[in-house]
Amino acid sequence: MPDRVKEKLLEADRLPDIVPGPDAYRDLPNLIDAVRGTGAKAMNVQLSVEETYADIIPVREVGTHSAFVTIMRGCDNACAFCIVPYTRGRERSRDLASIMYEIRSLSERGIKEVTLLGQNVNSYAGDVTSATTRDFLSQLVGEDVDAVELVANASSAGLAGAQGSAFVGYADGFKSRYDPERKREGTIQFAELLDKVASVDPEMRIRFTSPHPKDFPDDVLRVIRDRPNVSKCLHMPAQSGSTATLERMARGYTREAYIELIDRVRMIIPGCAVTTDIISGFCGETEADHEDTVSLMTRIGYEQAFMFAYSEREGTGAHRHQKDDVPEDVKQRRLQEVIDAFRAKAGEKQRMEIGSTHCVLVEGPSKKNPEELTGKTDTSKWVIFDDAPTGSYAGDARSATTGSHRVSPGDYVAVRVTGCSTGTLFGELLGKTTLTEFQRLHGAQWTTPAEAVAAAR
Repeated sequence: MPDRVKEKLLEADRLPDIVPGPDAYRDLPNLIDAVRGTGAKAMNVQLSVEETYADIIPVREVGTHSAFVTIMRGCDNACAFCIVPYTRGRERSRDLASIMYEIRSLSERGIKEVTLLGQNVNSYAGDVTSATTRDFLSQLVGEDVDAVELVANASSAGLAGAQGSAFVGYADGFKSRYDPERKREGTIQFAELLDKVASVDPEMRIRFTSPHPKDFPDDVLRVIRDRPNVSKCLHMPAQSGSTATLERMARGYTREAYIELIDRVRMIIPGCAVTTDIISGFCGETEADHEDTVSLMTRIGYEQAFMFAYSEREGTGAHRHQKDDVPEDVKQRRLQEVIDAFRAKAGEKQRMEIGSTHCVLVEGPSKKNPEELTGKTDTSKWVIFDDAPTGSYAGDARSATTGSHRVSPGDYVAVRVTGCSTGTLFGELLGKTTLTEFQRLHGAQWTTPAEAVAAAR
């Protein structure tokens, strides 16, 4: 953003004194010194191919139960509609040791949920450590301790070794514009990282965003399946259901390859929720292309979708080489049809949740009713339930437990779903639990309505 509007900010508007880019945080003291008391302006919007801020640990609010951990920055995909590669730079990943240190620190603070962040998070390809991280960790744990051995010594079974691994490939039918082996060969890749992070604390739920569908090989899917504390909700941005539109978008896959990937996800990870992003009215989109997108919404049946009409961004490939030729009224009409198709299937899926029981992480009071609590399921669905004293959940999903336990943000509770809207579940609090205890009782982070019926017999 600063790089795109730097001339306007400093030369035309002349409002700010300093314009730092996303990779210039370390230079802020110098920028401040340059303008202090001089009336001058200072700017650093240069993008880095190395900066990951691996040795800078964010200051977090005391008492919070969730946290975000950045594991990589930038994007190499260069989708035609997207400005991210030009505002965030090339992909570069934090080293494993710095990530593991931060995750362990969060665990020690009692954090119950961590979301791994990156512009293309599952393209992670990092080294075990770096000189910067080695110095940073050595200062923290002492010179007589091997800091890297302390935080990153164990190798995950069946995945990469301590020195990284060969590039395992993309999901079948997917490709990219760049040579992935050149960047990923011999690195710690996303499946290994995810497995190591999940192993730190079995009571810490792990999520990640935002991914690209191409970077979901079977190794990643198996880690998600086998680690109970890794969320069974995957964001799979389709962007369009038309192969012709996907080609113009430079997405690197066809409609058929995308559908096959979703089918494989649901085969390997039964019950996995899937969410998506959709753009209506991209350059050259025909009515047939649009109908393909509408049919995709029905075919997949997403739990959540972020749907937008195409808005051209200056500097993107589409801005330079394609024509924004779909009229605005047509974009809006098509967008509404996509939204309608999504809501119809999402409503069906919500109703299928009635009678199920979920392990829910409590977020806090409901915004509409302070006597109710809200929380999130493993599959990223919001649930509202009464704030009442309760007991310890022992696996009986037919009735609530009695007791004097008060429920607080950061607690895990068992909630039976009794009703729903398109975007929210409503339920009955059954009792307090833990992530591992719920998993031990039910073999998953939720039970199906059919399982509840069988248990009642």
